[in-house]
Amino acid sequence: MLAVAFPGLGQIYNRKYWKVPLVYAGFGGVIYSIHYNTSNYNTYLKAYQDFTDKIPETASYLDLIKNADPATYDPVLYPDSYNPSNEEWYKERMLRGVDYYKKYRDLSYIGIAAWFLITVLDANVDASLSGFDVSDNLGLNIIPLSMPLYGQSLPVLNLSMKYKF
Repeated sequence: MLAVAFPGLGQIYNRKYWKVPLVYAGFGGVIYSIHYNTSNYNTYLKAYQDFTDKIPETASYLDLIKNADPATYDPVLYPDSYNPSNEEWYKERMLRGVDYYKKYRDLSYIGIAAWFLITVLDANVDASLSGFDVSDNLGLNIIPLSMPLYGQSLPVLNLSMKYKF
């Protein structure tokens, strides 16, 4: 219950202090992923909006299209020399970027919920197994077992496991 109230508190209660940095590193990684994907999503969305409007002052798409000549794709600034196929290609490229970063932004939000559940499950399982009996009465032996191969007289080496309670 402590892990649900505050992430990492269940690991502290179970005296597994070494797990607390892992819990927060996981949350930090997912939060960074959310920030990165949201930032790029907003950049591509703004660039697409600026590319499709007819206002010459809005040109944030030029940050994404650095090596191309605007005379080949910009119908507002260069109405005589632009190529419509280039314009469509850049629109598609920006829409793919919007879709890509939106998808991974949404998956990152799912990832933060999944990481939270994993940390809660880890604390719960660790608390449940803290009284697990590991005594000499429990054991596992792996021994070789020789069995004949069907239709041939060659022995085959297999492994057999025996356990006792």
